[in-house]
Amino acid sequence: MKKLFWVFILLMHALLSSAQTPKVNSFIESFVSKNNFNGIVLVKQNGKTTYYQSFGFANLSFKIPNTIDTKFRVASITKAFTAVLVLQLSEEGSIDLNKTISAYLPDYKGAGKNKVTIKQLLNMTSGMRNMDAGVSLESALKNGIPQYQRPFTSDELLAKFCSDTLVTTPGKEFDYNNADFIILGKIIERVTGKGYEQYLKEKLLDPLQMLNTGMLSQEKIISKLADSYFYRDDLKSLSNDLPVYWENWYAAGSMYSTAGDILNFSDALFEGSLLKPETMKEMFCSGLGEYGYGVWVYKDYEIGQKKYTIIKRPGSIMGAQAMLFQILEANSTIIILTNTGNVSLDDFAADIAKQIIN
Repeated sequence: MKKLFWVFILLMHALLSSAQTPKVNSFIESFVSKNNFNGIVLVKQNGKTTYYQSFGFANLSFKIPNTIDTKFRVASITKAFTAVLVLQLSEEGSIDLNKTISAYLPDYKGAGKNKVTIKQLLNMTSGMRNMDAGVSLESALKNGIPQYQRPFTSDELLAKFCSDTLVTTPGKEFDYNNADFIILGKIIERVTGKGYEQYLKEKLLDPLQMLNTGMLSQEKIISKLADSYFYRDDLKSLSNDLPVYWENWYAAGSMYSTAGDILNFSDALFEGSLLKPETMKEMFCSGLGEYGYGVWVYKDYEIGQKKYTIIKRPGSIMGAQAMLFQILEANSTIIILTNTGNVSLDDFAADIAKQIIN
């Protein structure tokens, strides 16, 4: 009887949540149908999950459905985790954000060794030549993507792709560069004496009960991990993702997770469980390129007739796309994970935000 009682309570909660958001439900289901969306959509408002549904297939060849337990490659959402780890180390006094790379990686050979600060790595103003400069679909199909299609250790990534020349003065221009966060990953390792994956697990994944989250690598077989497919403009259709070593994105983009686990991280971050208030204020300060530390920060973002602060952390690597979209003043979270690159998650999340803000 006790078990039946709790089943009844959970069922009623689900029905009430659904009944509270008919506008949101209708919009999402219409969008999914029109755009052939594959993935997960989760919406949380004022402490309650009001929408949580899976759509489409985790594997298109075998028509294996996505479920709420499906794991997705979350790409650059990884950067938010890396930023939090660095800021926690800063709070402990182990990292000074105003010191340069050389303070923590004395053997670093890059031109920015004594010029680029940890803060400039966090806010993507290092001025370093972009490690992905010149990469396009055409070049990838013709020549491959050397930095991701050959196996490299994180030390090799640092030396080969993250120690380049400076093309602008550090701190003066925003340039979204994966190299900045690969360097931060190596700094975390050097300061803590632990591998990035181990430290991530100890400091964030285990404490937050993120049991379905980890780092991708070629040798791992990860249960319930969705295959991903990117959209080929030249073919006007989805295609299998190009073969890559996902671990080469390292602290900049190698994580996998579920929507539920990303929500655990989001709740802890925005409720102040991970960082001190003054540190959060610094992380969420909108700087050059409207970028904070590892996240985009949009002040005075207009929804309806009101203005809000939006904290956004998208991720996109070929067909693997992810979105963490937080509306601060409305205490609302939108999480979207997909394994097909045929939908703009920026647009999808923004449109959902319009539906949930009355």
